Parts: sequence; C-alpha cells; structure tokens
Amino acid sequence: MKALITGINGFTGRYVRQELEQAGYDVFGTIYREKPANDHLINLDLTDADATAKYIRQLRPDVVIHLAAITFVPHGDLAEIYQTNVIGSLNLLSALLKADCRPKKVLLASSAQVYGSGYNDPEKVIDEVCPLRPGNDYGVSKLAMETLAGLCREKLPIVVTRPFNYTGVGQPARFLLPKIVDAFAAGEKIIELGNTEITRDFSDVRMVADCYRRLIDSEVSGDTFNVCSSTPTRFAEIITMMEQIAGYKIEIRTNPKFVRQNDNRYFVGSNQKLIETLGNIDLIDLASTLEWMYSESKIVR
Repeated sequence: MKALITGINGFTGRYVRQELEQAGYDVFGTIYREKPANDHLINLDLTDADATAKYIRQLRPDVVIHLAAITFVPHGDLAEIYQTNVIGSLNLLSALLKADCRPKKVLLASSAQVYGSGYNDPEKVIDEVCPLRPGNDYGVSKLAMETLAGLCREKLPIVVTRPFNYTGVGQPARFLLPKIVDAFAAGEKIIELGNTEITRDFSDVRMVADCYRRLIDSEVSGDTFNVCSSTPTRFAEIITMMEQIAGYKIEIRTNPKFVRQNDNRYFVGSNQKLIETLGNIDLIDLASTLEWMYSESKIVR
C-alpha cells in the first residue's frame, strides 16, 4: 500500500518512514524547501491548497501520516506557526475529502501541548479526557488542527495522537535533551539551563514511530491517543544520567532566559488508553535513549 508522510525528512518522519518501509509500505513523502532525492519525495508547500489537492489526486495514498508542522514552542514567527499547523492541515484534509479515493487511515500528529497549563500535581496523570487549555501559540495551533479533524471524522478514518516529550538521535540541538547530550559529548564544563526541578514525561522517538505504525495498521478510527511513557523524570535527573554516561560532572548555571513563566512543574501523561488499544508498547528507558544519543554525538564529533 502507498503511505504518505508529510514532513518525512523531519526528526520524527525519518523514523516513521523506516517503520512503514519495514512493514512493507511503499512510502512517499512531502518535504519543504528541499531538493527531492528521488521520485518518492515532493517539495510541497501544504499551505498551497491547489498544489496539495493536485498531489493527493495524483498519489492516491492508502494511508496518511501528517507530521509536517512547526514544532518548536518558542518559534518566533507566529504567523508561520498558524499557517503551517492550521492552514496546512486544513488543505491536506480538504484534499483528502475531495479526492476520489478514501484512505484507509489518516493519522494526525497533535501534541500534549493542547492540555496546556495548570498541571502541577504529582498525583494527577493527564489522560485524554482532561481539559484542553493550551498556554502557547503552538498548543493553540494544534488544538485548532484537532478541531478541524473533528469536522472530518465522519468522512475520513482519522486518528489523532498527542505525543508528550520525546527525543532521540537527529533531534535538533535547540531542544533541551539534545542540547544537554551535545554539551557532554563536547566535554563542556558548564551548561546553562532553566528550572531543573521541572518534571516531564520523556519517550524515545523509536517508540513513538512504532506506535504510529501500529495505529495506522489498527482498526481504530475517530479516536485520540496520548503517546507517552507515563514515567516522570526531573530535569536534574537527566543531568545525573548524563554524568554517569559521560563519566564526569558538569556545572549547571541557571539562565533566567530559559525559565518559562507559568510553566507546568509536573506534566506526565497516561498511556493506558494506548496500551488498551495496541497491547504492550515498546517502552525504552530514558537512560538507554540518552546513551544512544551520546554515542552518536561522539561519533559525529
């Protein structure tokens, strides 16, 4: 079957592509402002409705995994966030609705950022029925995408995922964990961070890609799933893990610029619904993920 991955050359897209190819899919993908390396890739601006509709008519994908998005929360261009995350998603869904072929599954990658602020209780694990109150433009844009999906669910077999934090080899260094790993791989003695007492739910990108493929292959439709480890980890614990991996201690300096006001102190998701649907998921402990990232970063250097 033909699988279309939007944003296929992004951090997540590379791993989802590998999962689908290993499962026997003929994988196609959209890229943006890049030269296509082969005829399975197309340089496509999803905010161009006509170009998007034309491509969908020509490709006739059997399954679609929509990953193309601005994913960096502090991204400075708000117009680009909304254009890419909302209008691009609208154009893709409209193209699929208008095409004379109905895909067997459409997976839309949203974000746990749609849950927003106010989750500071260690006794409160966030599940899919928790209130949605995004606290930044990225979260608002993803919630808008989910709302658009809700308008199409009777006509398209849509699954929405809300991934919590995840990481792995290839994630850009502007994100926190790659920044920490790269600092240790470079042997730096000092690192500037924000609040290291904040607790988050981290997963391995390989687990996320595996879950996306399994959701695509499942019979489920019209539903939303957290994708997470359900394991709380303080940022300070990550530093300790990296000191053990790298074999030396690093000095942490708090930079006020990295401290987000009104940030959730404790933000951990429930993966119970995902497990009930897929069965066991291939959880990878964070220390193993960090060691993988550290080894690869050392090789690059």
